[in-house]
Amino acid sequence: MGSKWRKVKLALGLNMCVYSSRNHLADDDDEASPQPSERRSDAALLSPSGDWVTAPSTPSSNRLRLSKSLSRSSSKKTCSICLASMRRGDGHAIFTAECSHSFHFHCIASNVKHGNQICPVCRAKWKEIPLQGPNSDTQVGKARINPVDWPQDNAAMTVLRRLPPRRSDSTRHAGPLFQTLEPSVFNDDEALDDEIHSFEKNTSNMLPIYCDDVTKVTIKTFTEVPAAPQSSALENFTVLLHIKAPCSNSWLNPGKNDASLPQISHTPRASVDLVTVLDISGSMAGTKLALLKRAMGFVIQNLGPNDRLAVIAFSSTARRLFPLRRMSETGRQLALQAVNSLVANGGTNIADGLRQGAKIMEDRREKNPVASIILLSDGQDTYTVTNGVGNQNQPNYQLLLPSPVLAEESSGFKIPVHTFGFGADHDASSMHSISEISGGTFSFIETEGVIQDAFAQCIGGLLSVLVKNLQVKIESVDPRIHLGFLKAGSYPSRVSPDQRNGYIDIGDLYADEERDFLVSINVPAEVSGNETSLLRVMCTYSDPLTKEMVTLEGEEVRIERTEAVMQENVSIEVDRQQNRVQAAEAMAQARTAAENGDLAGAVSVLENCRKDLSETASAKSQDKLCVALDAELKEMQERMASRHVYEASGRAYILSGLSSHSWQRATARGDSTDGSSLLQVYQTPSMVEMLTRSQATLLASPSTQRILRPVWSFAAQPKPR
Repeated sequence: MGSKWRKVKLALGLNMCVYSSRNHLADDDDEASPQPSERRSDAALLSPSGDWVTAPSTPSSNRLRLSKSLSRSSSKKTCSICLASMRRGDGHAIFTAECSHSFHFHCIASNVKHGNQICPVCRAKWKEIPLQGPNSDTQVGKARINPVDWPQDNAAMTVLRRLPPRRSDSTRHAGPLFQTLEPSVFNDDEALDDEIHSFEKNTSNMLPIYCDDVTKVTIKTFTEVPAAPQSSALENFTVLLHIKAPCSNSWLNPGKNDASLPQISHTPRASVDLVTVLDISGSMAGTKLALLKRAMGFVIQNLGPNDRLAVIAFSSTARRLFPLRRMSETGRQLALQAVNSLVANGGTNIADGLRQGAKIMEDRREKNPVASIILLSDGQDTYTVTNGVGNQNQPNYQLLLPSPVLAEESSGFKIPVHTFGFGADHDASSMHSISEISGGTFSFIETEGVIQDAFAQCIGGLLSVLVKNLQVKIESVDPRIHLGFLKAGSYPSRVSPDQRNGYIDIGDLYADEERDFLVSINVPAEVSGNETSLLRVMCTYSDPLTKEMVTLEGEEVRIERTEAVMQENVSIEVDRQQNRVQAAEAMAQARTAAENGDLAGAVSVLENCRKDLSETASAKSQDKLCVALDAELKEMQERMASRHVYEASGRAYILSGLSSHSWQRATARGDSTDGSSLLQVYQTPSMVEMLTRSQATLLASPSTQRILRPVWSFAAQPKPR
């Protein structure tokens, strides 16, 4: 009964929030009454090193559950906002709220500044809130608290402000109480300091990428068959173009000449401007929002000091929660505080969130080499935008995306929006449409526990961009040869009117990414000669580090001509990619049938495709891609068992698969991003590396603590064989 904590309250004669310094309060502060709730705070979930306990595995689930023990002690010894220690004598002022939870004063003041008026730990509603301001006893509406001879010139002195009466229900969700006015132009992005920007070329900013080769972009070609009769003309002859991004453009470990070990390359990477657009509608309340905060914490911790991050939060309306600023130690801490201030309520205005995210990209004064937007939502867009023609109820998100001219300095390449549909109630069609229009991918997050892994896979790619604005040109060598179709998926492609030239705009490539395109041509008969020259392939791209344009030309494509008719087997490489294209087309047809209410027809389309694939040469040879395609098509059939199942997960699963195959890029699908899954055929080593870090933080295994360091300072280790 004689603790100094109670003496302070009695001296004040008020039941109010008190700012208390650990230097002046006795150790019996730990004698305070037990916490009123054992619910784990959202802030604790944000910690990459938070305690997680693995639930017993079941055939259908291997989810993680939270440890309840941390919530009782974290608020006493650790600030639940910045996750740093609150030890005595560490030079930080401490704020203890009326609910008895304590925080660093500057942290909770920032939390309140972002519109949060409830305890981040127990969610208790406060009657008084802390504000940080100058030491003036005459400030209107503010009171000075100095009960135990704290110095009058203390710059961090507590200032309290009593909250006004609660607003009526009609305006309760209109927005945060202390929301600052948004600027009309988002040109307040933090400058790219020259000294920090040069960090890109320093070895401390290198992402470890494991590979056997260290090359530039490579171009390979494969013909449908290696030889054809001289006397025969071939129509719709297929040529495969294989493009592979560099694994590294620097150096290998010196002194490592053992051919039995994989070579490890350190790759300087391009810095990133990343805008995250996050759904905080009412349906995100509880565990969803807590896990979103943790996932954002992982993203923030893995961005380097020359990367910049902005955060948009949207519900009924959207607001910029955090401006575009570098993820230095200070920027990282402020970003964590801003994310932790999120509170879920209101509707789902995806359009406004997307508009705000695009505005940040368009208005920024300076630009990092790589730019991307991440959009996550768990609901249907209740606020749509149309172009005034056609279906007035159909949203036209293209009007809200960053202009290519503004985004990439007239190059025509867009800023990709990578969308994440969360749960069973999200608008998969809209999210897929946004990603498809912008050049991004659509991922389906079926279970709550996968959200961090889904983000990790995405940024694992974004933090390894080695090729910018890649364009491929195909040119016929013989004037008798004309180009037919280009099977390029979602990549913009075109054939010249004379059918002599073809172009494919690929854009950015992550380290180790591969792209395969099928080209249809005619092969004329040869009167004489042992071979026919068919095509010439070249590509141009920008190096994001040196800003130099690179032009590469592949070897001329030729086919051998023979006098006798020969029965040639189709190239496995060409056959494999033909199967991929056929499977993607079947997925699109099945989706159309399902949307028209014909689930039986959709299942039949997928089943017929599986039968056709099983008869191909690559499938018979147990090609990895063909096995993965069959497993994926089977999964889609199961998710079309009924209208309810299709609405809940089938549509999103198919759209995520279409996004992955059309861009040839990994997406999260269903409840797994496991790199060992056959469905993840497009995962790159950098994506797998980031996924490993994410899963290590969730499991909190002591043996994997080395992976918790930020990606830009991670020390390369040999990849296990």
